[in-house]
Amino acid sequence: MRSPPSSSFNDESLAAGHWHWRGQARPAFAHPTTPGQESVWDYPRPPRLEADPREVVVRWGELEVARSTRTIRVLETAHPPSFYIPLADIAPGLLELAEGTSLCEWKGPARYWSLVDGARRLAKVAWSYPRPLPGSELIQDAVAFYCHDLDCRVGGAIVVPQPGGFYGGWITPELVGPFKGEPGTQGW
Repeated sequence: MRSPPSSSFNDESLAAGHWHWRGQARPAFAHPTTPGQESVWDYPRPPRLEADPREVVVRWGELEVARSTRTIRVLETAHPPSFYIPLADIAPGLLELAEGTSLCEWKGPARYWSLVDGARRLAKVAWSYPRPLPGSELIQDAVAFYCHDLDCRVGGAIVVPQPGGFYGGWITPELVGPFKGEPGTQGW
């Protein structure tokens, strides 16, 4: 998620020109890969959206929030992927609309969600794009979760949150960085 960009980012070509790295070539500081690994520096900008058949499970303590084999993985240069889970695969009654919005120059206007279970509340732990921009329609009826306070797993592997607290990417064992959000990455 990003802060609302200036109005010049309404044009995709202007937005694309704003970024130095766009997945065409790895920078010299990118970590090398080994067989079976993916470099986040090979991901494109604007991001690519792709179906991911691995089972994704999100738990809040003992409560299963979501389980899906129909997620959409959003791949963007320098970022670990965000996994968007179809609303139909999220336990009903747990999501509550939260205050605030933001705008992604690639995906459009976002809204935020809190998890609520009785007296328990986890504020602004998820986001969605109810009216995504052209090219991002696959995530229209799906929600992505920040994994900082949740137990998230992809294909049984424990997910590590993207560094920095601002971004919502999920680091899985096959990924190689460095990742946006680490110290010194503000200029990426």
